[in-house]
Amino acid sequence: MSVQADAFSLWAEGELGLRNAHIDGELSGGNSNLTRMVVHDEGRLVMRSAPQNTISPKAHLGVQRESAFMAALSGHAPVPQVMAWCEDSSVAGQPFALVEFIDGLSLTDSLPPAYDNDAAVSELGLQLAQALGKIASAPWQELGLADMGRPQGFLQRQVERWLQVRKQQPTRDLPELESLGSWLLENLPAEGPVGIVHGDYHLDNTLCHRQRPELLAVIDWEMGTIGDPLVDLGLLLMFWGPRKVSPPGFAHIQAVSRREGVVSRRELAQAWSASSGMPLPNMEFYLCFAFWRLAAIVEGAYGLYLAGKVDTDYARGLEYDVPALLDEARLAAQGEW
Repeated sequence: MSVQADAFSLWAEGELGLRNAHIDGELSGGNSNLTRMVVHDEGRLVMRSAPQNTISPKAHLGVQRESAFMAALSGHAPVPQVMAWCEDSSVAGQPFALVEFIDGLSLTDSLPPAYDNDAAVSELGLQLAQALGKIASAPWQELGLADMGRPQGFLQRQVERWLQVRKQQPTRDLPELESLGSWLLENLPAEGPVGIVHGDYHLDNTLCHRQRPELLAVIDWEMGTIGDPLVDLGLLLMFWGPRKVSPPGFAHIQAVSRREGVVSRRELAQAWSASSGMPLPNMEFYLCFAFWRLAAIVEGAYGLYLAGKVDTDYARGLEYDVPALLDEARLAAQGEW
């Protein structure tokens, strides 16, 4: 056993009473942080940490934020239980969180047999909406999350930020990127509900039961904040509903849930409202914002492709995907949702 492995084993036994704990390889999934399996005499846990080769002294803050949100939401929403947060880099090479291991599926661009029918997809969609409603309405101030965001002016900052990024990093002529950004600023809702925002709420950031349509846990909380929870709902709805643009942007991902015969966006929105106890004002704005914001973010990756810095199927596909997202943002702004 290496010195570091021995240090981790001693820490795990001393802090959590885990005997013979050791890191047993990386797990798939997650783009920004490292996910590893921890095995001990009585079972398994998951270790979340910053990437191993990072040199930024702040790289661990995303995982720390993630663990804070999951720990706070325990008992209020389906999240993995946080067993410990360790700030001491000498234990495992960098600060880390140990969380409950959940043996579930992360659904991305295909469905296993248990899910590959309209009834199962609809059931899962309703569970996603209901879980998101519980997240949105959790008592964030009582849960110690009051310092985890700046809810005042939340939407305006988001729109202005991505308008500025795309202005400073131009890629190609996309007039709707600017015109829709202006529309969003002109149609900002009055300061509305304040709640917990996941920031990247979609199927790929959840774990589901392997044999039946059942949401087990919401994961990947690095972008968690306090703001307008209707932003999360807009993003969830973006991946459902009729195909106003065909194929839609990121068609391979949208094929999982955006199919004929499944629960509608409006039904999902009503399920969220019933679960959260919050009304559904200005959904045209939030759906437009979801499409527009994603387009503004991923256009940066297309810029890297144009500059010859990356050459992947994902980056090449953005030539179509970004304009398609903007087309749907425009339709949403016009009330077609």
